[in-house]
Amino acid sequence: MEKYQAVIIGFGKAGKTLAGTLAKCGWRVAIIEQSQSMYGGTCINIGCIPTKTLVHDAQLQHDFTHAMARKSSVVELLRDKNYHNLADASNVDVIDGHAGFIDNHTLKVTSPQGECLIQGDKIFINTGARANMPEIPGLLTTPGVYDSTGLLNLTALPAHLGILGGGYIGVEFASMFARFGSKVTIFEAGPRFLPREDEDIAAAVAGILEQQGVEIILNAHIQSVSAGQNSVLLHTPEEILPVEVLLVAAGRSPNVEGLQLQNTDIKLTARGAIAIDPWLKTAVDHIWAMGDVNGGPQFTYISLDDFRIVRDALLGEGKRNTGDRQHVPYSVFMTPTLSRVGLTEAQARASGADIQVVSLPAAAIPRTRVINDTRGILKAVVDNRSREILGVALLCADSHEMINTVKTAMDAHLPYTALRDQIYTHPTMSEALNDLFGMVRDN
Repeated sequence: MEKYQAVIIGFGKAGKTLAGTLAKCGWRVAIIEQSQSMYGGTCINIGCIPTKTLVHDAQLQHDFTHAMARKSSVVELLRDKNYHNLADASNVDVIDGHAGFIDNHTLKVTSPQGECLIQGDKIFINTGARANMPEIPGLLTTPGVYDSTGLLNLTALPAHLGILGGGYIGVEFASMFARFGSKVTIFEAGPRFLPREDEDIAAAVAGILEQQGVEIILNAHIQSVSAGQNSVLLHTPEEILPVEVLLVAAGRSPNVEGLQLQNTDIKLTARGAIAIDPWLKTAVDHIWAMGDVNGGPQFTYISLDDFRIVRDALLGEGKRNTGDRQHVPYSVFMTPTLSRVGLTEAQARASGADIQVVSLPAAAIPRTRVINDTRGILKAVVDNRSREILGVALLCADSHEMINTVKTAMDAHLPYTALRDQIYTHPTMSEALNDLFGMVRDN
């Protein structure tokens, strides 16, 4: 029985950052990871880093095979760096194997080399999330069907990529593979494309994808999937639709299977996530859950903020909690990028707020002429009474950088005029905020 002050299950952003921080404070730490290909977590190995590396190369129209090779080299470099950041510390043990609870304090770790028992004064679950697979007959058994992880390991560019699910992951892969040269078809079961966005933003995204050659099929009720001749066949009530490769992009669910939580007093939510309080504690006082497994927003930067909350609990004043988070932004790395923070127009109107809505075509920004990409639209929602920004959607080049400026202004409760009258360098995309908020009428 090995005993540690802190045991962390999973090598994701929150877990690895916490392990390094506690080690520097002199704690004896164990971090358990079931796969050597996942040192560093989802983001580095199968999420943000590989996909955005491919998006970059697709934008430059690089050869697919060379892009995949470069993606692998970037991932391997960062994975190795993340491993040694912890494994080289004298008071950190990186333990390979699958962890399952025996009781509230004890874990059994199983690996090809055998089993061992570990106890932790404090335990942190950071096991992330896994891809959902809808219960469609044939989906799990038909060759050529992949989740996003499998698709990132293709060795050849598919002539025709089908994407089951028209959400943000599907949009990102659709844009990327269309840029590489694949024919792409999105199969969305619902009647609306990107229903979480305002209709004008969703329509603009759809228009850009269609310009890239992406076909979007709404109300696509896939009844079953089967193998054709070098193809995947999607069976609907009306017809059979063939694609060469099918990506299942139906969201992700918390990774709790195999943790043997029934041996503990840890509770789950109705959605299958580990139930936590605002300080990320589970129903067991010395066990925390961080990152995607706790059911919060599935972003690496939220996992990092989870670390900050736990660090404050262990080493600080214990005041930080999830309620401190304001206006979480996100970016969908299609080309050009879609970024949003705060309320949509529909949400703002439903709230009963007295608002103004302004929008600006990306083509009005001088920088878009310089870089020869005038596609997109910028949109802002402003509260007439407080003059604060309630929400912004940016569908344009470099929006993933611009949105952070907007978030900072919103978090500081600055009036929209702070961005309207700011001095920006020229020619840049950020100076579009002068014009966008310059359209708001002063009341």
